[in-house]
Amino acid sequence: MTLTQLEYIVAVYIQGSFSKAAEKCFVTQPTLSMQINKLEEELGVKIFDRDKKPIRATPIGESIIQQAQINIRGMDRIHELIKEEQNEIRGELHLGIIPTLAPYVLPLFVTKFIQKYPAISLSIEELISDQIVYKLKQNLLDVGILVTPLDDKSITEIPLFYETFVAYISGNHPLMHNDFVDLTELNIDQMLLLSEEHCFRKQVVNICPDKPGFKFQYQLRFETGSLETLKRIVEQDFGYTLLPELAVMNIPEEFHKYIKELEEPKPIREVSIIIHRHILKQKLIEALKQVILENIPNHLKDKNRGKIVSWK
Repeated sequence: MTLTQLEYIVAVYIQGSFSKAAEKCFVTQPTLSMQINKLEEELGVKIFDRDKKPIRATPIGESIIQQAQINIRGMDRIHELIKEEQNEIRGELHLGIIPTLAPYVLPLFVTKFIQKYPAISLSIEELISDQIVYKLKQNLLDVGILVTPLDDKSITEIPLFYETFVAYISGNHPLMHNDFVDLTELNIDQMLLLSEEHCFRKQVVNICPDKPGFKFQYQLRFETGSLETLKRIVEQDFGYTLLPELAVMNIPEEFHKYIKELEEPKPIREVSIIIHRHILKQKLIEALKQVILENIPNHLKDKNRGKIVSWK
């Protein structure tokens, strides 16, 4: 049994295909297949059910692959220990970040991070929360930035900051005349919303009180994957929505009229770095955390700004 063979079976498991796994591992498919066959012969079990498309692991194969992932991370950790001993901050860092944070958080720190650590190659993917957690567990990402808590014991959460929710209201909507918006006045059936896969939508649903018996009466019911799209629709004098604080922090003054603060206690969302319990690249992740904290507005670091809203 070799580390290469373990890497091959993990690649097939993730890709669901021998050909795609071979491409990811930069080998020919016959080479990859031969090595996996040799491993199966050595162990005396079938790791994959080749009759299914995409390729799936057998029950015993699932257990073997889980252990293989642990062993691979262990080998990677040995290399990281050597770098730490040499006090090096270098290498590749793969980051996943959710779409409701990426446009507002990344500009605050990315340029400064790569300038401060030129020996780190930073790769960033914009993904929804469930995808980030999955990729962390499959060792396809090193670190994620998303909204917590997750209630997942295999994930370590490192809180970074806390941002409030604000209402973004069109000029002809009745709520526009309020100095502050009371949560009891919010109605999820009247709002412009993100689509269902986004954790921010789930938080908005949890903020809004249940109003049984309400019948939707608007001409438009609109859902999107972009907070910026929701803002543009409101600015065209239609409806209202809730937004995270950073989404309106630096908008031009002419658009401030659409922003309404929520009544106390304000709902807030906790934004964290998350890592898998098998921690790799500790120095790189710590460097990332410090640069983010150095460039986030100080008032966002106060956990007592309001009440944390769950999205689970």
